[in-house]
Amino acid sequence: MNLVNKLKQEFNNSSDLIIRQLDKIYVIYLESICDSNKINFYILRNISQKNIISGPNTIIIKEFKDIIFYLVNGFTIVIKDKIYAVETRGNIIRSVEKPDSEPSVYGPKDAFNENIQINLGLIKRRIKSTNLINDDYFIGTKTKTKVSIIYLKDIVQEKMINKIKKEIASINKDSIISIGNLKQLLGKENRSFLPTIMESERPDNACTSLLEGKIIILCDNSPFCLILPAFFSDFINPVVDNYGKNININFLKILRFICLIFTIIAPALYISLINFDQELVPITLLRNFAIQRNDVAFPSWIEALIMLIVCGILKESDMRFPSSYGSAISIVGALILGEAAVSAGLISPIMIIVVSLAFISSLVFTDQELVNGLRYYRFLFLLLSSLFGLIGLVMGIFILLIHVSGLEVLGKSYAFPVAPFSKTYFNKTIFKKPSKKDYKKDTMLIKGDN
Repeated sequence: MNLVNKLKQEFNNSSDLIIRQLDKIYVIYLESICDSNKINFYILRNISQKNIISGPNTIIIKEFKDIIFYLVNGFTIVIKDKIYAVETRGNIIRSVEKPDSEPSVYGPKDAFNENIQINLGLIKRRIKSTNLINDDYFIGTKTKTKVSIIYLKDIVQEKMINKIKKEIASINKDSIISIGNLKQLLGKENRSFLPTIMESERPDNACTSLLEGKIIILCDNSPFCLILPAFFSDFINPVVDNYGKNININFLKILRFICLIFTIIAPALYISLINFDQELVPITLLRNFAIQRNDVAFPSWIEALIMLIVCGILKESDMRFPSSYGSAISIVGALILGEAAVSAGLISPIMIIVVSLAFISSLVFTDQELVNGLRYYRFLFLLLSSLFGLIGLVMGIFILLIHVSGLEVLGKSYAFPVAPFSKTYFNKTIFKKPSKKDYKKDTMLIKGDN
């Protein structure tokens, strides 16, 4: 009875704390996160008919803090001759659905959801190996969020695993609500504009990464996993490339690389040619540019700045609006704003084409962290080109290359497999070999004896 009163005080007489007494046996659970059918089937019926306790996961508890832990994790506490915890979690999750942020035509159609056990099952369903290890941690003094580090013991390098475990064990925060919070802590939030940790909702992506010697991190209540280490080439070459013919996929990779260049330098290149290096533009084309800009009130760099900001606003509105009419509003808004801006002499038609080309090219990439990072460099290139022309654009390119080459993720170069060059990983990401020839693993990511 003293223990029951202590629990009432600990939970401040919470309305969902249910305490039932059967003779001298107490059954205690949190109604909001438990399944009443499981409680009736596993506990109440067995106690009343057979005086036994059964369940798929039954644990004997000895300390009071463990009682609290299991109660808030969906277990029912039975106080009999001993204290038992029986798993009776309620099914308060959504089912396995299609990938939303990383769609694929021919790839698997299952995606992670908010239940860490289901997510782990989706991985173990694909990799049936006793070397697949998952180490669990509970992070957050208030939330006690379950986090799992997953790796293939016979492939992954131990120094990478030890570093990740050390960083996770050192986290001291009140709460980790989702994997996004964990990502910022592990990735050193303001270290770079570019993403250094990949976030994915696809189990096949996670399994492919595990087989390459990478580490996966799952977080309860989050439908995404973290993939470490992640290189710049990984963000522009998604795992869905593995499901097509190499001759077709390699063409798409070239097209994707062209889009990467366009989305960063298109506005800056136009500003450089119009304001500083007109001799590089054919006379006929230069005359057309001059005619179009004849009635525009602002300098070309202000035009570009206005258009980039407007495109950013339209993209944010499209993402925040309900999917049923968000795209329609952004398209109508772009048409109306573009036509009105040209008619009012605020923007030239060629500037709309250039900025739209840069904006549409960025939509090829599904990782929002990458798109947001490239946006910063687009503005940087625009500023340098406005000041120094093509020389400023070249300066910006060198700044980007130096930054990418100087970044490291778990001791590995962010520019890998270009610098340092690795033919094996190059053929897995930037260039796709025929599948029957793609059987090697890169020694930079796996143990030396594999």
